[in-house]
This record gives sequence, C-alpha cells and structure tokens, in this order.
Amino acid sequence: MAAIAYLALFELSGVMLVWGLSRRKSPLIKIWLGLVVGLMELMWLPSLYAFIFTFTLKAHIFAAITAFVPGAALYIMKRLRRPTSAPTDCHTPPAWLLIALIIPLGLLSAYLHFSHTLREIDGALYSGQSTYGDLCMHAGFITGLVGQSYPPEYTLLPGTTLGYPFLVDALSSSLYLLGLDMSASIVIPGSLMTVLIYMGMMLFSYEVTRSKAACALSLMLVVFSGGLGFIYYLDLNGTLNLNTLQYGGEQYAAVENALTAYYNAPANFPQLNLRWVNALSDLIIPQRTLMAGWLVLLPALYMLWTGMESNSKRDFILLGCFAGPMVMIHTHSFLGLGVISLGVLIDRLIRGRGQRGRILAAFGLYGGIAVLLALPQLMVWTFPQTFKGGSLKILFNWVNNNGNGTLKDDYLWFWIKNVGPMFIFMPIAAILSKNSRVKALALGSLMLFVLSEYVIFQPNVYDNNKLFWAAYLCMLPVGTWYMVSFIREHRHMLTKVVLSIMLISSMTLSGAVSVAREVISGVPGYAYQLFSQGHVEAAEYIKANTPQDALILTSNNHNNAAAALGGRRIVCGAGLYLYYHGVDYFEQERDAKMMLSDPENTLDLYAQYGIDYVYVSSYEANDGADWRVFETMYPLVFESSSEYWYDTVRIYAVSERAQVKFQRESANLLQYN
Repeated sequence: MAAIAYLALFELSGVMLVWGLSRRKSPLIKIWLGLVVGLMELMWLPSLYAFIFTFTLKAHIFAAITAFVPGAALYIMKRLRRPTSAPTDCHTPPAWLLIALIIPLGLLSAYLHFSHTLREIDGALYSGQSTYGDLCMHAGFITGLVGQSYPPEYTLLPGTTLGYPFLVDALSSSLYLLGLDMSASIVIPGSLMTVLIYMGMMLFSYEVTRSKAACALSLMLVVFSGGLGFIYYLDLNGTLNLNTLQYGGEQYAAVENALTAYYNAPANFPQLNLRWVNALSDLIIPQRTLMAGWLVLLPALYMLWTGMESNSKRDFILLGCFAGPMVMIHTHSFLGLGVISLGVLIDRLIRGRGQRGRILAAFGLYGGIAVLLALPQLMVWTFPQTFKGGSLKILFNWVNNNGNGTLKDDYLWFWIKNVGPMFIFMPIAAILSKNSRVKALALGSLMLFVLSEYVIFQPNVYDNNKLFWAAYLCMLPVGTWYMVSFIREHRHMLTKVVLSIMLISSMTLSGAVSVAREVISGVPGYAYQLFSQGHVEAAEYIKANTPQDALILTSNNHNNAAAALGGRRIVCGAGLYLYYHGVDYFEQERDAKMMLSDPENTLDLYAQYGIDYVYVSSYEANDGADWRVFETMYPLVFESSSEYWYDTVRIYAVSERAQVKFQRESANLLQYN
C-alpha cells in the first residue's frame, strides 16, 4: 500500500501543479497533463536525490516533499485568487468517445502488461512473446538500482556507467523499494502510462482535426498498426497458398502459425522484411523506455501545436519542461521532438512576416529551457555511450538496406507494405492542407523522416524505427483527417461503407492479428518461461542473504536470475543487451567463461574482479562449469529444491566476506536449533 500511496501522491502533485499553472486549459486537458507531469516527477526526483543520498528511502522522502509542496502551494494560491472567465484555448472530444475507446483498449493493454510481465505459474515466471527478450534487462535495472549511488552503473557490467535511458525503470524501482513485488511495480505504472498515451493520442488528434472520426481512427491506427503484411498470408495471386509463404526462395509456415509461432505475425516478420511492427504488442508493451517516451512526447506535440497558435510564453515554458527531461526517459523521442520542433520553427519564420521576433522569442524560451535541462544528461550519459560505442553511421533506408548499396524491396513498396495506405495519405494531406500549422508539423516530420532514412544512431539499425514512429505520431491526425474527408466526398452510402471497410481493414488487419498473437502468447500453455522454479528460489536466496554490492560470477544468459531478480552485480551480462547499448564487454565476457570453466587455474582473476559468489546452473554448465569442482573449493551456501538436474541451482561463497557471513549464519542457525 505504501508504494500505491506514493504513486498517488505524485500523480496528485502533478495535477495540482498543472492546475495551478494553467489558465486556459479545459479540466480534462489539465488532468491528462497533470498525470503525465506526476509520472515524470516520479521518474526524475528520486534519482536526483540519489546523487546525494543514494537510491534509498531517504531520497524518496525528499523527492515526495519536493513534488508535493510546490504543487499544493500553486493549487491553493490559484484557488485563493479571484476566478477569471478566460475562455479555454483547447478542444476536447466528447466524453462518450473517450470512454468507448479508452476503457476497452486500456483493459486489453493492462491484460497484456500482466500476462507478459513475470507471470507466476507453478512457481516459475513467464513472459509473452514480445517481452521475452527485453524484460530481463529492465528487471535487472529495477532491482539493481536499489541502494545504488549515482550516476548508477550497469549491474550487467560493473564499472560501466548506465547510459541507457533508465528512468522508467527507476520509477518501477521506487515502487519495488516501497513494497510492490517486481511484476506489480512494472504492470501498474505501465498500464497507467499506456492509458495516458491513448488519451494523449485522442486529445492531440482532436485538437488538430476537430473531427471525432479522425480522432478515433488515429487511436485505432496506433493500437492496431501493422501495414499490409497480411497479404503475404493470403493466396491473392496464385503464387502463395494458405499453408506456406515463399519469400527469397524459402518457405515459411503461414496462416496456421500466425497466432502461435514465434514472430510469424504479419506486422512483425523480419524474414519477410515486415519491420514497422505493431505499436501495442511490439513497442509499448515490451519497450518500456519507448512507452515512457511517448507518454511525454504526445503532450509535447500537443503543446507545440497550441503554442503555434497562441505564441504564449506559458505554453512554450511548459513545452520546454516536457522536452528537457526526455533525454533519459527516451532519447529517441527527445531527438524526434527536437527535429520536428526545428522544422516547425523554420516554417513559422518563413511564413511569419511581421511576427518573426515574437516567434524567435517563444522558441528561444522553449529551446533554452530544453537545452538547460537536457545538456547535463547528454554530457553525463548519452554522449559518452554513443560516441564510445561508435554508433553513428550513414545507411540509406535502414533495415531495407542490404549493406552493399542494394535494397531488399523496392523503396516505395517497402514503405507502403510496412505502413499501409496511410504512408500515402499523410503527405497528400500535408500538401493539400491550407492550415499553416499543419504545414509546419509536416516540414518537421519530413526533416525527421529524412534524417532517420540516412543516419543510424545506435548499433541496432532497427531502432531507427523509434524515430520514424515519432514522425508518424505527429502526422497521423492529419492523415486520418484526409482519409475521413476522402471517404465523405463520395455521395453514395454504399461506396462510403465499402471504402471505409477496405481502407480501415487494410490498415488494421495485420495489427489485429499481431495483438491477438500477443494475447495468446500470454496464456498458460503458450507463455514463454523466463525463470524456472529453481532459479526463482536462488534469486530469493540472493536477495535475502547476500550483500547489496555482492559480485556474482554467472553465465551471460539473458534471463539471468542473479541480476534480473536478485538485483546483484554480475561479471558480464548478455551481449544481447550490452552490444546494442554500445559498451565494450568482450574482455569481461572472456574472463567470466574462463573463471567458470577453469576455476582452479584462474584464482588471480577471481581476486582481480573481487568475486563474492559463484552461481552454477545448467547455463553455467554450458560454459564448462562443473559443480563438483566448485564443491572442493568453496562452501555451498544454497542448493535449489528441484529434483531435476537441469533446474538445480547451486551457489558457492568465494570471497572472505561471503564465507564469514555464511559461517555466522550457519552458527546462528545451529544455536537456534
């Protein structure tokens, strides 16, 4: 209950803060912005105080005071002032539309968060398909941040600064520290953020279009995005059949596997070059940093849109306060917003004869605040990891490039099959629109699209998708408005109905199948086991009986219980994570395998690294570890209760402090008995 109360306090403080600062926003907009601000405060403030107190309860107490007092003071001051009758400068969709869409989609999303996040089944912990890869990394950040001094280090690679945007995991770490179990600390804020993303998409879309249909369609094309991948599963031209796909000379199981096979869904099938993916099942649920990034990006786009109309200092100050903290929430969203904003500024200056001084002042205020807040993050975390990792490079058309100057699919077909007809509607809508603010957003989005088409910002080329999606979210309301207008231009109702069915189904069928695939992958019997009962028991022992700063020698499997569940440092984590974060881990990986396979002849490495414990399971056995050798060298402090050899986990105390601690515990246990 303490964790839930703490979350509620921050949410209340955010709403009070926005309510106290806003004059011309409707109550619904204030609540939405306030809830987002509350979550941003919960992501940031405990970590700021952790620089002084470490990530402990004391830091969280000061963070709560810092959040609540200004919000309460501003709210009370506004209530005491004489009320004004200033009209609102915003427009909101009808309540029935929000309720009709957000409640069912929110429940669907909450189920996916629950079923995909360390779901306990018969003592083991499971995930869904899309979270099987990344969840353990996030879990390791959450457990590993507890008690850390700042700036924190990778528990997966001790001595290396954690440069990955970790603040959404820090939020869950706060709830975990205050008593929530691991799963709930991820599921509860994740479900709340997802609902706020849906609300933000609808409010932003309605503000841009003033159309209920475009507003609803925008949200549906986020939740069920997926392009034209479904055509590969249908026998449309006689070259395919219902049971197999042929692509690049190979055959793949098709329709019968779409709902059950591993990554065979039509929105995310790399073998078929379907890489745009479904936003809900492939981005929001598994990629927690992107989820938090969109949580903040949509209010920023909303404030950018309204600020273009008002040129209000208040709007641009708030916009800067949304933009600046985004670096360590989600760096791609920060970069995407920055490029879009630059395009908007250029367009406004070109069109704004007589108002250029006012425009420059407003954007200068926004940019100044954003840079002031962002620069320390960039200097401490982002730049060192980006440049040391050698991530930046030029590559045209990202994942569609073979790396030798040729493309896997024709350029235009690649984008149409991945995004669907909306890829055509959006530029047409921007060209035909007479609204200068639409033109400005379109220029910013085009600049971001072109940049993302040529520059790779991280080792994983696929991650440029996150930049394309920022441009897509920005222009989606304009595209849906044009699509709705295009359908309404036809006189006959039958034509309108047929067009609506054809267009909407072509844009959502692949995504709907992908979402259904994820729903099934979270059901017992189809779920993916991450941690067996033996590893869960070992992690519980580690949390209860080893020092917070203990260093444990393990294999580098991605589902590493000592790091993910136990929250302890390990010599070297999975290259699956570290390589794509641009950090150098090859020496530690080599040394860990040597120490596991030949402990008797690597005692100098044990001393050099300061190993406290050795964790021996089937994963370590694959690296050459033999528990019988460790049995002769170090005391056994834990053995799991499993009767199966492949689920047996043994932990040995190596360092003097670990052995002394074990001896004292054993002596106390004997004395008690």
